[in-house]
Amino acid sequence: MRPETHEAGEGPPQNAFLVLRDGSRWGDAVRLTAGQVTTIGRAATNRIVVRDDICSRNHCEIFLAGDEWVVRDLNSRNGTLLGRKQVLGDEPLFESARIRIGLWEAAFTHDPAQLPDLSEEPLDRETNASAAGTRSARTEAEVESTAPEPEILHRRRETRFGELARRDSHLRDRVSRELAALYRLALDMGRFDQTGPLSGAVLDALLESTPANIGAVLLLPDGSSQAQDLAVAAFRAPDDAAYDRVSDYLSQAVLTSGEAVLGNDVAEDSRLASRDSLGRMRARSVICAPTRHELRINGLVHLYATDPDNPLDVDDLEFTLAVADQLGGAIEAINRRQALADDLGRVEVENQSLRQQLQIESELIGRSAAVEALRIDIGHVAPTDATVLIRGESGVGKELVARALHLNSRRRTGPFVCLNCAALTESILESELFGHEKGSFTGATGRKIGKFEAANGGTLFLDEVGEMSLAIQSKFLRVLEGHPFERVGGNQSIRADVRVVAATNRDLEEAVEEGSFRRDLYFRLHVVVLNVEPLRNRPGDVELLAEHFRRKFVAKAGRTHEGFAREALEVLRNYDWPGNVRELQNAIERAVILCRSERIEPSDIRLTRLGSDLSEVDAEVSPSIEGGFHELSLEALERKHILETLDFTDWNKSRAAQILGIERSTLDRKLKRYRVRRPSR
Repeated sequence: MRPETHEAGEGPPQNAFLVLRDGSRWGDAVRLTAGQVTTIGRAATNRIVVRDDICSRNHCEIFLAGDEWVVRDLNSRNGTLLGRKQVLGDEPLFESARIRIGLWEAAFTHDPAQLPDLSEEPLDRETNASAAGTRSARTEAEVESTAPEPEILHRRRETRFGELARRDSHLRDRVSRELAALYRLALDMGRFDQTGPLSGAVLDALLESTPANIGAVLLLPDGSSQAQDLAVAAFRAPDDAAYDRVSDYLSQAVLTSGEAVLGNDVAEDSRLASRDSLGRMRARSVICAPTRHELRINGLVHLYATDPDNPLDVDDLEFTLAVADQLGGAIEAINRRQALADDLGRVEVENQSLRQQLQIESELIGRSAAVEALRIDIGHVAPTDATVLIRGESGVGKELVARALHLNSRRRTGPFVCLNCAALTESILESELFGHEKGSFTGATGRKIGKFEAANGGTLFLDEVGEMSLAIQSKFLRVLEGHPFERVGGNQSIRADVRVVAATNRDLEEAVEEGSFRRDLYFRLHVVVLNVEPLRNRPGDVELLAEHFRRKFVAKAGRTHEGFAREALEVLRNYDWPGNVRELQNAIERAVILCRSERIEPSDIRLTRLGSDLSEVDAEVSPSIEGGFHELSLEALERKHILETLDFTDWNKSRAAQILGIERSTLDRKLKRYRVRRPSR
C-alpha cells in the first residue's frame, strides 16, 4: 500500500487515530492532533506508554509534517518497525499502517471503523529484533549447522551515565541515584589491594542493587581473550551453593563483542537449557558484562535472577555495565600495584645483593697449589649450569668461590643472591627462600619476593645448607628438580631459572646417617663438589693475604703505612688461624687501627688462643706490663687499658670505643664506674 495523497488545497487530514492492538482485536484509539507530537515509550511521561522491556524510555513519536502524518524513531535501542520495515528517519504513515515495538502493535487510520480484521499474528520478538539489527543475520545453512543461540534481549557497549542523561531530563532522577551508588562503590573499591576481596565487595553491591540473587566475577589471565581461560575471582549464591559456571558460549560472545548482554526467561528456553548450565541453575534472567580497562577486557561479571516475578531488566543492565567498567579499572590498578611491588622487591633484593658483593673481593688471593687447583676447577665448572656444593671450614671464603663461579658463567649479567640458612628459623627461612603473600602469617604486612624468585636468571648461593630443617629440605629438593613453587600463603605456581650453589662446613655424610639431612637431597647437591683448603694448610698465602687486607683497611682509614715489620710477619706465619681467612682479615683490620707507628709491629697484632698453642709467641702477642709481673685485678687492668686507649685517641670516645670493640654508651658507663674524667690541660 502507498500513503494516502490529497488534492492540492484540500489541506491536511483532520481525523487521524492510532489504534492499539489488544490480543486478537483492536482496542483503544488515540486521537492524533495536528500541531501536537504524540510520543511513545516506556517512560510514564509519554502520551502512549508501552510496557515492554524492548521499548526505550522515549522510543518514537508521531506528528503532522506538512500534509502527511509521519513516524520518527528517537534513536531507540531496538528500533521501530513500520510493517516489516525498520523506521529510518521520518517515515510517512498510510492507512492501516502497522507500527510495531517488540510485542506492542498499533495501526494508523483516519477511521477506526474501517480497520480490517486481525488475520495476521503479531510479529514475535525474534522477528522484531532481527529487523532492528540486534541479531546478526545468518543464512539458512548457518542456522542448520550451528546450535541455537541464547535469547539476548539487549546489548550495551556504553552506559547512559553520560551525555544521554544530561540531554534527557526523564533519566536524570534515576541516573542521579545510580551515580551516587557508583560513586560510593568507587570509593570503596580504592581500599582493596587484592582482586578477590574487591570482586566479592562488588558482587555484594550488585546483588543489593538489582534483582539478581546469584553472581560471579571471572578474570582473564594476562594476554588471554578466551572464555575457557576465565578463573572465578568471587561468587555469591543463596545458602552458599556451589558455583555452576555459565557456558563458555555466552562468555565468549561478550568477550568477542565487548558488549554487555541481557537475556530473559532462560529457564523456559529449552534451546538454552539444552546447552547452557544456566538451565541447571533455573535462572530466569541473566546479565553478562565485560570488565574493561581502556580497550582491553580483563574479566566478566555474571548476574542471575531466579525469581520469575522479578527479572533483571535493561536498567539493571545499564547499572551493571557501569559497575563493571569501574571494576575493570580497579582490577588493573591492583595488578599494576602488585607488579610494581614485585619489581620493587626484586630490585631491593638485587640492590642488597650488590651492596654485599661490593664488600666481597672479586678475586681469589693466593699462590699456593691448593688455590691454583681451585681456580682450575672453577674455570671448568662455571660455564655449566651444574649444581655446585662448596665444602670447607668456616671462614675459608666459600662465598668468594661462589661469586667466582657466577662471574665466570653465562649468568654473570644476572643477579647473585646470597642467603645464610643457619641464621634463620624454619618459618622465616621458608619465607626468605620462596616469598610470602600478604597476611600469610603474623607480621606479613605485604607480599615478599623470595630469594629464588629474585635470583631468576642468575645464581642463588645458599650458605650453611646443612642447617636446613627436614621440612624445608623437602620443598628445596622439589625446586632443585625443576618443579614450580608457591609463596607462603599463596596458590600461584612460580618457576625460576636459577643456578644453585650451596656451601656447608658440616659433615653431610654423618648428617645423612643421623637422619638430619635427606639422602636424596645429598645426592642432588653432590653433583660437583669444590673443597676449599683451610688457611693453616697453605701458610704461603698468609703473607699475601695479610698485605692485601692491610692495603684495603689503610685506604679505608685514610692512613699511611709502610707495611709490616719483619717480626710481625713472623707472628702471622707462626699462627694456626683457626678462624681461617676471616680471622686473618679481622686481625689485620684491628692492627691497622691500633698501630701507632709507620709499620705494624708484633704488639699491634692481637690474636686469640682458640685452637692454637701460643706459648712461643705469648710475649710478642699479648699486651705486656712493663717492669715484669704486677699484681693487678682484671678491673684495674681494664681501667688502665681504657685510659691508655683514650690517651692514644686524644680522648676521642667514639674512636676509643671502636678500638675497644664496645659501644660508645658502654664506654661511658665504664668511665662513670671507674670515676674517670678527662684530665684538664
